Amino acid sequence: MSDKLQNIINKQQDQGSEEITNIDDVVQLVGFVVGDEEYSVPILSIQEIIKPIAWTRVPQTPAYVLGVFNLRGSVIPLIDLRAKFGLGSINHTDDTRFIVIRNEDEVAGFVIDRLTEAIRMKKTAIGPAPETTLEGESMIEGVGKQQDRIITILKVHKLLERDF
Repeated sequence: MSDKLQNIINKQQDQGSEEITNIDDVVQLVGFVVGDEEYSVPILSIQEIIKPIAWTRVPQTPAYVLGVFNLRGSVIPLIDLRAKFGLGSINHTDDTRFIVIRNEDEVAGFVIDRLTEAIRMKKTAIGPAPETTLEGESMIEGVGKQQDRIITILKVHKLLERDF
């Protein structure tokens, strides 16, 4: 094997081992847009992301609970994040998605305006939730800074908390 090829192999092995030792310093998120803001949740909390399907309205629930939908035999509540965040409703577009989130035994679907991307962010780039929110009540886990954008990281357990 030539020296040049051996150097390339050694370099790749060094880079690979460096990534593994620093994996605990990185948070993996999925970004999405609701209104004009970009939000994210940890990638491991997502069960799946689907195009909108038919749902059934459930009476006597808050306005942000659209109803329930059937996902391969499981009946899942559907929550409109625009309504939950106090934004005006809009008609679904080609970019609208249902993001199904799970935390332990809790599961719910959330209507989002559009998906952005999978995000890898260093933990050092994530700041605390703004002090303008009540700490126990806030749905905000933290605020991530990446190049020219701010991404609000949501608390999965607060999103799934049932108050209806």
